[in-house]
Amino acid sequence: MNIDHTILTIITFVPLAGAVLLALLPDKGRLMQWGALAVTLITFFCTLHLPARFDYSAAAGSFQFEQNSAWISSPAIRYHLGVDGLSMWLIVLTGFLAPLGVLISWNTIGDRKKLFYTLFLLQQVAMLGIFVSLDLFLYYAFWELSLVPMALLIATFGRTANRRRAAIKYFLYAFIPSAILLVGMLWIYARTGTFQFPELAQLAATHNISGNEAALWLASLSFLIAFAVKVPVFPLHGWLTDAISEAPTAAVMVLVGKLGLYSILRFSFGIFPEQSRHIAPLMIALGAIGIVYGALIALVQKDLKQLAAYGALGHVSVVVLGIFTFTIAGLDGGIYATLNEGIGAGAFFILLGILYERYGTYDMRDYGGLAAKLPWMVTLFVITTLSVIGLPMLNGFIGEFLVLTGAMQSSVTHHIGWTVLGTTGVILTASYMLWMIQRVFYGDLNENTADVPVPDVTAREHLALWPLIAVMLAMGVASPYWLRAIDTAGSYLAQEPQPVEPAASLSPTDTQTQIPAAQEATK
Repeated sequence: MNIDHTILTIITFVPLAGAVLLALLPDKGRLMQWGALAVTLITFFCTLHLPARFDYSAAAGSFQFEQNSAWISSPAIRYHLGVDGLSMWLIVLTGFLAPLGVLISWNTIGDRKKLFYTLFLLQQVAMLGIFVSLDLFLYYAFWELSLVPMALLIATFGRTANRRRAAIKYFLYAFIPSAILLVGMLWIYARTGTFQFPELAQLAATHNISGNEAALWLASLSFLIAFAVKVPVFPLHGWLTDAISEAPTAAVMVLVGKLGLYSILRFSFGIFPEQSRHIAPLMIALGAIGIVYGALIALVQKDLKQLAAYGALGHVSVVVLGIFTFTIAGLDGGIYATLNEGIGAGAFFILLGILYERYGTYDMRDYGGLAAKLPWMVTLFVITTLSVIGLPMLNGFIGEFLVLTGAMQSSVTHHIGWTVLGTTGVILTASYMLWMIQRVFYGDLNENTADVPVPDVTAREHLALWPLIAVMLAMGVASPYWLRAIDTAGSYLAQEPQPVEPAASLSPTDTQTQIPAAQEATK
């Protein structure tokens, strides 16, 4: 049976069905954990259909596994799903991380388990929906849905009394720019009469969305600001440290980077290619500054979660630097580094969660000399650290190398200076990560933890961590397997917009004559 034209619906809504089922079942024993694990594993195995059946020879800019059905006639909204080299591996990554998040939460979440796992699965629905939606209205519905479960997870399951404040801060930071994003989407629909991304991308490539340059700039900024806050791009990271400090491990694994970076690549670059190139010098500068700022602030942290939060800011800033070079190497490296952030940060947050579960603190001053007591723990920490700092033969090196190579090739003003500044972040990242390893695992035993009897990594924790370690190694030595699909997206996004004179401002009626041509061009 060929399920190519329904697989994206199956992937997206299996977690929703699981969430509804868990909400109806009684919260007894470990029923919620086993139910959530089963649902996330089914979803992950479904995502593997995509790379197995993906046509790597398809034309750049085309979409596969498409499902395009009428939904609402007025306004013209369609149930339009599809993936390409940009979104496919992000979907697989989302599916891969979900069962690991369930495993690491197995004992950590003792109360209100039904609520936790239901919200966790709803967050999966929202993320998967964002990656597969090709209708702007449908995309926005999933985008807004992603805010609610995360805010509730932070507010309900945060570790301190500050959790509600952190949840409100996260929600407001994300929601207010999202309202501006909606205004931009509605303006685009008023000019073109369509929410369909492939049609809008074709119209944008030929300068046929609107002849009003000022309005186009404002619309492009409404998109970019909403996405930049979600990334977050420096200096829009005000929500980051509080949210990461409070969010449970399973939630924080998916909190940073992927949704915002994907949305910039897909919608900002796709619908506003010319405006994105014009603002690239500023974004490259912010990326380079964010790398160094995040690393320097991480270097002076004593709290492990704060260190991880500023480290995450530095790593997503590497992606920002890469993608705004608009070179193939920079774009490929940025997409690859986005995957690396999910893998490396996921493993790092899991390990921090295990430490907290053992000792009840994230303060590095309470640790020291744990290597002799916890040999498996230190082994996994060291491998993850080497991945994060970009050791050759591990996944982090590939993304960073491509980003810096692409940045040196860029035609953006002052690109060499910003690239040199960003490169210093590699050294600083190694400094704060290795310093953290030394403080926590080596030196003299700390009196606060020396006499605490704790087990080393358990079988369940091994099961959650070793798949991530295996992927780190696989992506480091067999990167062409992932880059085959990624390069089709990078090559397409690196293309300059067609040098066509801007058309006069279009009304929805005028645009009806151009949309069929756009549809034909995107087939």
